[in-house]
Amino acid sequence: MTTLFLRAGMVLLLALFFVSPLRAQIADEYHIKWIGTYPGEKGKNTTSFGDRVSRIVFGQKSQEVIKPFNVVALDQEQFWILDQGAGGVFEVNEGQGAMVRSMKRADKEFPSMVGICRMSGGDLLFTDSSLDQVVRISGGQLLFFGDSVLLDQPTGIACNRSTGDIWVVETGAHRIARFSSEGHLIEKIGGRGTASGLFNFPTFIWIDQWGRIYIVDSMNMRIQILDKEGGFISAFGESGDATGNMARPKGVATDSKGHIYVADALFHAVQVFDLEGRFLYSFGSQGQGAGEFWMPAGLYIDEQDFIYVADSYNARVQIFQLEKND
Repeated sequence: MTTLFLRAGMVLLLALFFVSPLRAQIADEYHIKWIGTYPGEKGKNTTSFGDRVSRIVFGQKSQEVIKPFNVVALDQEQFWILDQGAGGVFEVNEGQGAMVRSMKRADKEFPSMVGICRMSGGDLLFTDSSLDQVVRISGGQLLFFGDSVLLDQPTGIACNRSTGDIWVVETGAHRIARFSSEGHLIEKIGGRGTASGLFNFPTFIWIDQWGRIYIVDSMNMRIQILDKEGGFISAFGESGDATGNMARPKGVATDSKGHIYVADALFHAVQVFDLEGRFLYSFGSQGQGAGEFWMPAGLYIDEQDFIYVADSYNARVQIFQLEKND
């Protein structure tokens, strides 16, 4: 019995030191730095959201962030929070005294907001899966987007700034819809299944700087990668509770190095993979402190590799940065 334990220990040590040279190399070369939270001060603990509100538009009273579910950013000084709990979108502008604007209208309820993206011209688009609609925020006005096309539970949405195309995940139909920037339907791809290019309740979506499309194929417990035309490239992921597996994958995003970030709500962490789907490292754990999460959802990574995580049940957005080790 003692010999068996010794052998098992040696196998574990060999696995730790020799199985993942790529993982070790990436971890040594880059690290994730915690920047701060919103609401809260950078580098400090969370403070009262009410102290940071300077102006509310559309006649809304000051609101607290209740359940931030997704986020899109221009940079760390200006970003937008999609808040399921408040039923609206908040603009955060640090350059103008931490201005926060509620994009919610008193005469319109959005019961199940999920995805948000920013178009090349600056307008915002968000989805409401209960209303089966995509809504456009333009010049302070809320407009419906699309050709009056019936969408089946739209969730994730991504704007391809180079082509102008808009990609919307239809979770209920297990497919992806592609629109022009004017809202005209171009095509719908996919269907329910486990084969390549088919989906099982897909949710979140991301488009990288090269036009590759990343789909969180939720119930298939994998990430599918498509080309800019929607053709299948590859997939990775499987169900499990071990490091590198997926339990409840939510937001997905990529950094400038091509690393793929996946927020997992049940792991209370963000896992990082390479383009081939090999696990590199993860950050976060369950809790309420700096760098800890409670059911994280949406992710966004800007051009400077600042990472924004919608820390939903902690009622905040946490900001990190990918930095190269000296």
